[in-house]
Amino acid sequence: MKELLKKESAEIGVELTDFQCAQFEKYYELLIEWNKKINLTRITEPKEVVIKHFVDSLTLLEYCSIPEGAKVIDIGTGAGFPGIPLKIVRPDIKLTLLDSLNKRLNFLNKVCEELGINAELLHARAEDSARDTDYRENFDISVSRAVARLNTLSEYCLPYVTVGGSFIAMKGPELNDELNEAKTAIKALGGELKQMSEFELKASGRTIVEIKKAKPTPKIYPRHSSKIKTKPL
Repeated sequence: MKELLKKESAEIGVELTDFQCAQFEKYYELLIEWNKKINLTRITEPKEVVIKHFVDSLTLLEYCSIPEGAKVIDIGTGAGFPGIPLKIVRPDIKLTLLDSLNKRLNFLNKVCEELGINAELLHARAEDSARDTDYRENFDISVSRAVARLNTLSEYCLPYVTVGGSFIAMKGPELNDELNEAKTAIKALGGELKQMSEFELKASGRTIVEIKKAKPTPKIYPRHSSKIKTKPL
């Protein structure tokens, strides 16, 4: 796996050390082991995990600028993507991993212990902790690979971002319609589109949307999850 990791990462401009490769290999071992007990991923073949989870997560470093020492929160992190791969390659970032399922956080706690990674694990629903003053507008970057549509995802993620920071959404291909649909939500939440990057990752389409936080999010957002889902902005 080491050579594959180095090769595929180098193709997106990320040079991995032997130590970082060892961390990724251990991450893979834990992912497969825990996947037998809890549902973490349908992708388990080594090459597929390297490309579709590890390298895919690292594409953020090619298409987005993450400042030195940035506070980063991964919303709905699941099995730790993209947060853990980013932390492996950028140990300077201050990482928070948020998920609503405690069993996933138990897995991530084990990953952090085994890999020697320092990260805050937050067991909460995104719309709830976004109202907590310890987290609201307290991050340079919020990022998510969640499958929700962009207008919905923006309401979950933008409230965490400080003015001047960015919300980064990792989405599938052909996002123009979804982006047009989300324009009202992005503006209402204090954001503005900074850039949209479309590319192919080994025949799989990917779009990275970066939304700049231009002004504070109004206090009425985020709404209750039922409102977000039934009456999206």
